Amino acid sequence: MIAAPIERRVLVHTPRGRDADVVVSVLAAARIEAVVCATQEAMLSALREGAAAAIVTEETLQAEPGGALARWLADQPSWSDFPFIVLATRQAGRRSDVAAQALHALGNVMLLERPVNAETLASAAEAVVRARNRQYTTRRNLQELGEARATVERLNRELEDRIAARTHELAAANDRLMAEINERERAQAALVHMQKMEAIGRLTGGIAHDFNNLLHVVSMNLELLVRQSPEPKVAAIAERARRAVSRGSRLTGQLLTFARAQSLLPRLTDVNALLLGMQELVAISTGANVAVDMDLCEGAAWVQLDPSQMEMAVLNLAVNAKDAMPEGGALRIATRVETLGTDELPPGRYVRVSVTDQGGGIPQHLLSKVFDPFFTTKPLGSGTGLGLSQVYGFAQQSGGMARIDSRVGEGTTVEMHFPMAAPEQVAQAPLDGPTQAAPRQHHILVVEDDAEVRRVIVDSLRFNGHRVMSASNGADGLEALGRQRPDLLIVDYAMPNMNGAEVIKAARQRQPGLPVILATGYADMAEVGTVLGTQSILIKPFDIGTLLRAVSQAMQDGAR
Repeated sequence: MIAAPIERRVLVHTPRGRDADVVVSVLAAARIEAVVCATQEAMLSALREGAAAAIVTEETLQAEPGGALARWLADQPSWSDFPFIVLATRQAGRRSDVAAQALHALGNVMLLERPVNAETLASAAEAVVRARNRQYTTRRNLQELGEARATVERLNRELEDRIAARTHELAAANDRLMAEINERERAQAALVHMQKMEAIGRLTGGIAHDFNNLLHVVSMNLELLVRQSPEPKVAAIAERARRAVSRGSRLTGQLLTFARAQSLLPRLTDVNALLLGMQELVAISTGANVAVDMDLCEGAAWVQLDPSQMEMAVLNLAVNAKDAMPEGGALRIATRVETLGTDELPPGRYVRVSVTDQGGGIPQHLLSKVFDPFFTTKPLGSGTGLGLSQVYGFAQQSGGMARIDSRVGEGTTVEMHFPMAAPEQVAQAPLDGPTQAAPRQHHILVVEDDAEVRRVIVDSLRFNGHRVMSASNGADGLEALGRQRPDLLIVDYAMPNMNGAEVIKAARQRQPGLPVILATGYADMAEVGTVLGTQSILIKPFDIGTLLRAVSQAMQDGAR
């Protein structure tokens, strides 16, 4: 900032005689603009407007020591030290205290005793003007410094704002990245869990299938033994063995359900009606200390599932709930119709069946294991660890899913979701009708790869008067079918090279309308359903009476 012309002038306040005229002429010769101030008030007004210096006489200062001039001097900015040239009267002795204080109050003073030489006055005036110009330079530097500081502060604020905005963007991007990472980890964990469950399911299913065949052979041979040797002692021993076989059969059934290899007999079922029908059974199973509350949705809740497996799943959950509440409590069984679409379920309407207890809950680190076969939180010897695995497998095999939510001290809820049946399925639901007796003796072809199972089925049929031929695989069975035209085909599902469904397709091409019974404990029901529906299926292990009734029913259905 350059000093304005008004700030370069010199104020002259010498009110007596011709002093003012002399000073102005001297300054004019030195090319310094001078302004005469007749009074001190005029000088103060000019000082406030701006000036480079002031030339005053000593007597004018003594008139008002510490007055308005002193206040103006005290209010100067930090860069300003306004210069005064004081024309003093030569003193014979020491100045008075008042005169000394007045001079001292001016601060920046150059004292010239009168009479003053014109050259001395001009030189003094030039010196104070130069000094004042240096102050203006300082002012300019300070102003530039202030402007620079303001600019830096503004830039700093803008930079901080940009940094904050960028930081916010980075934080948002980081949050999105972390969410994507968490979602990917969740998806990977879900995939690993599904792969683990699938691997365990395949292993479990294979073991259970083979063990089921062994139980089937033992059970039917025990029944043949009783029929051929009806002595009471033999019957009692056989009955104890058959009870053990029955318990083993239930265990293998639960294993096969977990492996999603259990042969289900799904049919259109109103879940609400099914739960109401088993309310008393649930109450008996849980005991008097547990209050059972049914909270069912309004109207019917139709799904396509196996009712017996559904009953077993609910009973398993009810018994688990009872064990979780040794002091008693409330058990809530609820149904709801929901519209869902998740990673595990395709979009659609589902019937949710939930079983909630008020027990102690399950720790979070164990929740990922509760559906594993043989895993149990109960004391040793108090459970097989197959209840929840049966629930999981049944829900998966029925086209739905099972999930568990539990908090320590708050209880546990297990939910099963099943696809809701379409309205046209409900409208076309078949009604069960009476059955009529069929002729007793038939020509039957049995196709079964397990020699012991095949032998016991053949012996049981022959013992009851049927004419039976057998084959150990699908190719031999079709060859036997070509040589003779049997009345009925009984075929196993899980066989090497050609499974039961493929045998049935080929057999019906060669002999249309041939009645068929599928005897299995390990079937792909989706494929079987496309071949013969679900009316002629025997689930291993079965007894002789069940086999004979299936034969009679299949022949009756084939005669229609």
